[in-house]
Amino acid sequence: MTNKNLPDMIDMVFDLEGGTLPTAYRFALWAALLRLVPQLAEKKLVGVLPLRSTENSQGMLLAKRAKLVMRMPTTLAESAASSLTGQQLDIAGSTMRVGAAKTRPIQPYPTIHAQLVTGSSDEVLFVEDIRKQMGELGVTGKLICGKHLTINGGQRSIHGYSLVLHDLKPEASLQLQYAGLGDDRQFGCGIFVPYKVITGLSED
Repeated sequence: MTNKNLPDMIDMVFDLEGGTLPTAYRFALWAALLRLVPQLAEKKLVGVLPLRSTENSQGMLLAKRAKLVMRMPTTLAESAASSLTGQQLDIAGSTMRVGAAKTRPIQPYPTIHAQLVTGSSDEVLFVEDIRKQMGELGVTGKLICGKHLTINGGQRSIHGYSLVLHDLKPEASLQLQYAGLGDDRQFGCGIFVPYKVITGLSED
């Protein structure tokens, strides 16, 4: 079991129906979720994984079997499921219908990745800070810093890098998946998921 006073976490996976969302959907999605489940804002570790989508001329087109996946303390799972199932979300003028929910336990994998971890735009400083955060969690592992990414939305922009962590012990893998790294978990940042085994990794 993890330590560092982290709560037990779980992924809640909801079926999803929708079409095209605005490119900056993450901000509007979080606002829509809070309208239905306001207690989500009370827990810092609650996160919304990026939706599976492809960009087109109108915005972001949801994949056919896209899911809404939310990482949260297990104590919130039941209320979130009952509050969201069957609801229609208004995402800045676009709509998504939330279907049935199921839980997905978080498993320890030696290699995990996050689409975007917030931090300095300077890669050297970013890596230094990530190592510091890992130290504060009491975990060790190797990391590969990917490309620099920016999420723009209205009056706010989020900057960071994609990140792969590997050679993790089971306890460290769970710690990192429970806690995440960087900020803005509610906008899909710093949330780690299993990554396929890769060879010939070059390390920073």
